[in-house]
Amino acid sequence: MHSPGHGVRVLLAVMTALLVAGTAVFLALASGTHPRLALQVHSARRAGAVTRAASVAWTASGTRTAPGTQDVSARQAVSARQAVSARQATLAVVGGPSGTEVTGGALASAATGQVLWSIGLDTERPIGSIVKVMTALVVIQAGDLNREITVPESVIAYLNSQDGPSTAGLIVGDRLTALELLEALLLPSGCDAAYTLAEAYGPGIDAFIAEMNTEAQRLGLTDTHFSNFDGMPWPSEYSTWSTPANLITLGRTAMSYPVFRTIAGQVSYSLPAGDGHHAYSWQNTNPLIGAYPGATGIKTGDTTAAGNCLLFEATRNGVTLIGVTLGTPGDDITATGPVATRVLNWGFSQL
Repeated sequence: MHSPGHGVRVLLAVMTALLVAGTAVFLALASGTHPRLALQVHSARRAGAVTRAASVAWTASGTRTAPGTQDVSARQAVSARQAVSARQATLAVVGGPSGTEVTGGALASAATGQVLWSIGLDTERPIGSIVKVMTALVVIQAGDLNREITVPESVIAYLNSQDGPSTAGLIVGDRLTALELLEALLLPSGCDAAYTLAEAYGPGIDAFIAEMNTEAQRLGLTDTHFSNFDGMPWPSEYSTWSTPANLITLGRTAMSYPVFRTIAGQVSYSLPAGDGHHAYSWQNTNPLIGAYPGATGIKTGDTTAAGNCLLFEATRNGVTLIGVTLGTPGDDITATGPVATRVLNWGFSQL
C-alpha cells in the first residue's frame, strides 16, 4: 500500500510531464516547426503578404487611401515606378505574344491603362522620334494652332549638324500654320518641323525642351527625360529616354486630343501651294496605318541606340488597345509592323 504522500508525488510528476510536453508543443507551433502549424503559419503569412500587396496596389493606384492609412505625405511619397509595379502584380493575364523579339514593350487597354503584356516595363531606353509625341502634345496644349509660323533659316544649320535626320522637306521662308506643321511633324517625322515648332513655341529651343520635361513630370512620367525636341541622338544617344510604361501613358494622353488623333491616323496629307508657302505631300511612317484594320496611330522612332520603335493603337469590336515596341531588329522602321501586328492580334484574342 502506498502512502498518501506517494500519490501526491505521482500526481505532481504527471502534471510536470504534461506541462513540459505542452510547452514543447507550444514552442514547436510558435516556431512553425510543427507540421500542421507550419502549414497554418505559411498560409497566414501568405495571406498577410497578399493583403499587404493588395493594400499597396490599392494605395498606389491613386483611387483611394489604403484602409487605416491616414498619412497623406506617405501616400504622396509612393513613386510612379512602385505604382506601376503594384498594378502589374494584380493582373490576371499570363503569357504573351510569341515571336516578339524586342528589347522593351507593352500592350495595354487604352481605356483603363491596364497592362496586358510587357517586356522591360520600367526599363529606361532611348526612344528615337517617339519623342515627337511630346513635342506635339506641348504645342497642342499651348493652343493657337492657326498661328502662322515662318520656317527659320537656322533650321538648315540644325539639320546639317545631325546624322541623317528625317525631314518634311520644309523650305526656309515658307509660312505654315502650327496645325500644318504638326502634320509635318507627325506623319513624315519631320525634324525640321520639330525645330520650327520648338523655336516658335518655346520661344526658343531650351525653353521648349524645359516645357517638355515639365509636362512629363505633370503626367507622372518619372522614368522619362527629354534632352531634345525630335528624338535625334543629341547631345548623345542616351541623353533622352523613357520606358514602355511611361510611353503608354504618354500615348494615351496624346490620343485623348482629337487633333492629335486625327493627324496620327492619316495615311498621308497633302497641302496645296498657297499664299506664303509651297505645296507639300507627307506620308505616314507608321507601317500599321492603312495596313492593319482599326489602326489609329501613333508614332515611329528609329536611332542606332533605340533601334526600330513604334508606339501604336488600334480598335477592334469597340475595344481599343495601345502598345509600344522598342528595339525591334530589322533594317528599317517597317520591321515594327509585323511585330506590332502579333502583339495586337494576341491582345485582341485575350478579350
